[in-house]
Amino acid sequence: SPIDEFCDGKLNILFVGRLEKRKGLNYLLEAYKRVKRQIPNSRLIIVGPGTRLRKKYEKHVNHNSLKDVVFVGYVSYDELPRYYKIADIFCAPATGRESFGIILLEAMAVGKPIVASNIDGYASVVADGAEGLLVPPKDGERLAQAVISLLSDESLRQQMGDRGRVKAQNYGWEHVAQRVLNYYMRIISQSPWNKRFPELEATSV
Repeated sequence: SPIDEFCDGKLNILFVGRLEKRKGLNYLLEAYKRVKRQIPNSRLIIVGPGTRLRKKYEKHVNHNSLKDVVFVGYVSYDELPRYYKIADIFCAPATGRESFGIILLEAMAVGKPIVASNIDGYASVVADGAEGLLVPPKDGERLAQAVISLLSDESLRQQMGDRGRVKAQNYGWEHVAQRVLNYYMRIISQSPWNKRFPELEATSV
């Protein structure tokens, strides 16, 4: 069941991920300043572990007097679906080094539209303009524009969410595992390791 405190009519932007630099939360917080000005009824919900950067992010929120930013902290895998259910948009602003957009598929599986960075791991899952919107990484301005455009258009959110749900159903977990394996084998085959372990290159797919 969804979480009652977040079912109060506000438009929820959900971020899920470890609070580390490459996840790009700092760009989402910058974007949210503009989002909140244009859509006062919005709220940013941040789910994920990490203490050092969390203090920095909380300081940023307080310094900018940002309202309706909720740091949830660590949530078990079993509890995560309850957060996906209350999201109006799922936002993944990672700056790179994401092997495959499994976290996007999880949100898509429950019919949530996506706003994400246009990086290889995410672009392999979300088609820009179909299941969500892809924006250049590290671009808070474009991120804000994408979030605002989706929050302002309920029917577009519904359409993208419906397409995402259908697409996620086409990704069996065996398929996902194979895609992740292919990615890592490609990295290994390009690394200095294969000079020391040539059998790794022979097994790459």
